[in-house]
Amino acid sequence: MSRADGTDGASAADGLVSAARSVGREAARCAAAAETARRLDPDVVKAVVAAGFARHLVPAAHGGDEGTFLELGRAVSAVGEGCTATAWCASLAAHIGRMAAHLPEEGRRAVWAEGPDAFLVASLTPLGTARPVPGGYRLSGTWPFVSAIDHADWALLAAQVPGQGPRVLAVPRGTWRTEDTWHNVGMAATGSHTVTVTDATVPAARTVARDDLFTGRGAARIVPRLAVPMQATTMMFAVPALGAAKGAFAAWRQHAERKIRAAAGAPAALPGMPSFNRVTWDTTLARTATGIDAAELLLERAAETADSFRPTPAPTPGTGLGPDLDLDLGPAPGPGFTPLETMRIWRDCAVATDLLVGVADRLFRAVGTGGQSSASPVQRFWRDINSVAGHQALQVESAATAYAHQALGF
Repeated sequence: MSRADGTDGASAADGLVSAARSVGREAARCAAAAETARRLDPDVVKAVVAAGFARHLVPAAHGGDEGTFLELGRAVSAVGEGCTATAWCASLAAHIGRMAAHLPEEGRRAVWAEGPDAFLVASLTPLGTARPVPGGYRLSGTWPFVSAIDHADWALLAAQVPGQGPRVLAVPRGTWRTEDTWHNVGMAATGSHTVTVTDATVPAARTVARDDLFTGRGAARIVPRLAVPMQATTMMFAVPALGAAKGAFAAWRQHAERKIRAAAGAPAALPGMPSFNRVTWDTTLARTATGIDAAELLLERAAETADSFRPTPAPTPGTGLGPDLDLDLGPAPGPGFTPLETMRIWRDCAVATDLLVGVADRLFRAVGTGGQSSASPVQRFWRDINSVAGHQALQVESAATAYAHQALGF
């Protein structure tokens, strides 16, 4: 792990992380233009895919890497040091590949018909309606805030099925139309526009019960190690902020070093005038490095816990776990985490993000007027980190309540 002060912890000398550093440099070069365009540069998206993000959590049976959450988190953080929005879209593309593994076999074959590098996006809030018809469903609805939709090959969209509850349906590009609605001050380049589908037919094999996706049951027989409960993968939203904090810290250090050197050779201030205080800069440096390291330790523990997931045997099919499970033969794995372990991961991700907001705020204040220009990456990272922290999955209050119910037993 690369610490905030530049020292190395455990080795991360793997292909995805190495490729991610190149993506981060290219994304940083394009960041200002991407903000103005409110979408990622197409060449940057191609670099994300070429690096291996889209295939990282795709089942090996479909050509994917079946990689680890820890390696993915380190790679996303490396991209985030250059551009938070690119890291966000890379993280979601990888994790949504894992979500697509919950589809029945025919649906998985359709999504990855041209290989495991299909770029996937999703909205799991059931804002649409899916009416049952022979062989499948008729899907209609509107979903806001679908990140990177301009670059998507497939979208996983959640909808209510009358009398059955919510379901997630996979639809290919060309099924939806996009409305230009993303005008946020933070994470501007994610292009998180609104998606509308009107009366599209979706085969049943390209759908999965949302509950099976959230619990991990849908992928239990296909790739058990990745059949992780959704709340145990909250690091997908938090890790881009970790990379952004590192990027902001690096930019602040460049500014601070110039200021410290200039002050060392400057004449003493006139009596009664403000003077340069080295301790202020030293304290900011130490507190920021510590805050980033603390957040990274929490997020890496969350990833390592998710990677340790091993489902335990459960009864054979036909036991009420859902019709999608009964499409495959063999025993259905049960949960590999206790509810407390799952909620601890959620808690850690939310608290880590809160720590990173404090880091961003401190750096923005400490960089001063000279470092707060629109050309400075510090202000961009500051806006992005605060925007990430607004995501509902990262609210400390919700995570704390869920954790406390499990920890206290009531």
